[in-house]
Amino acid sequence: MTITDVNTAFAAEKAEQIESVRERERGFQARIDRGEIRMIGADQYEVLSGWDTGERFTVSRNTQGEIERIIANHGLDEQADGTIALYASSPAWHGLGQIIPGGTTDIDTVLRLSGLDFEVTTVPAMYEWQGEMREHVDQRHTVRADTGAALGAVGARYTPIQNRTGFVFLQELVGRYDVVWESAGLLRGGKRVFITIRLPESVTVDAEGINDIVVPYVAIMNDHSGNGQFQCVVTPWRPVCGNTERFAVRDAVTRWAVRHTAGATSQIKEARRTLGLSSQYFEQFAAEETALARTDIAIADFHQVIADLWPLDDEASDRKKNNHAARLDALSDVFRTETERVGRTAYAAERAITDYLDHVAPRRPGKSMTEEVARATAVLEGADDEMKSKAHRRLLQLRTR
Repeated sequence: MTITDVNTAFAAEKAEQIESVRERERGFQARIDRGEIRMIGADQYEVLSGWDTGERFTVSRNTQGEIERIIANHGLDEQADGTIALYASSPAWHGLGQIIPGGTTDIDTVLRLSGLDFEVTTVPAMYEWQGEMREHVDQRHTVRADTGAALGAVGARYTPIQNRTGFVFLQELVGRYDVVWESAGLLRGGKRVFITIRLPESVTVDAEGINDIVVPYVAIMNDHSGNGQFQCVVTPWRPVCGNTERFAVRDAVTRWAVRHTAGATSQIKEARRTLGLSSQYFEQFAAEETALARTDIAIADFHQVIADLWPLDDEASDRKKNNHAARLDALSDVFRTETERVGRTAYAAERAITDYLDHVAPRRPGKSMTEEVARATAVLEGADDEMKSKAHRRLLQLRTR
């Protein structure tokens, strides 16, 4: 039996992707022309399509102007001594951070190594009016207590959930105080932080077939800027960088979130019930996914599922017909990629639909949003959860054995 750890698989896939891009210098401009990549600054680019949508990288050129290196941005903050604000129990794909082989159970050590050893406080929101300083009584600002750096603007009732509280919350959630911390780090100067542990249960999809082993992790993602909630997700991915964080939300088995109010993290029982941290939950999850993995489908079956999910009226305009055809082509491309890994099954179809919704489907940003922010917000808020659930139920109807 071959067991594939998702973190190892992701690291290998990421390394292969970066190397592949380096070898295709002449195809770089073609990707820009196709709208897959855009320039956002001097030799700075952003990916606009695919599973790594939103990832940014820097192009290093030689004296002839030819591409020498493409450097992926890890998205993690640097500490005062120049080290990256990350703790991990094993090397991350970017090779940065403070690593303790095998991990540690000591919270203080992880707080220090990950750069999370600071508290957040709120201060009055002040403004100047005709030479006089006034206070906005309905608002406050969140700031780092160690540096005074501003993190965001919040309401007067906002109560910060401290970084240490996230660790304690995870301990109480799983009912163990000897858990090994898998990773922790901060993004954007501490506006957003993450902490993860590995759960003892593993999910095996189709043990006698593709034997896809999924190792669930529990991740806490806390927002100190006032633009997000304190949330907990069960996920097979370890958010060791900004890119991986998006995977953590995208691949989350389920999530639980709470506003920043007094007593928010005391709702452990509700969180445990919502997240389904029980063997019964994972057994059911594995059973349904295995059923999909053992259901062979033809490309026509896949197209019919797509037609059911995105119906097209006979009297649809040419524009709608063109959009429908483009969607079908995009979904078919993702499906073909998944079939190479797990076979032409309903399981591959489900992976393709989920990937399309999260990272390929057009997303119209609001006036104050970039497409990247709009897409991330949609995933965080579960904008496509109903469609994903509908696809799961529809594919289960195709079971053959």
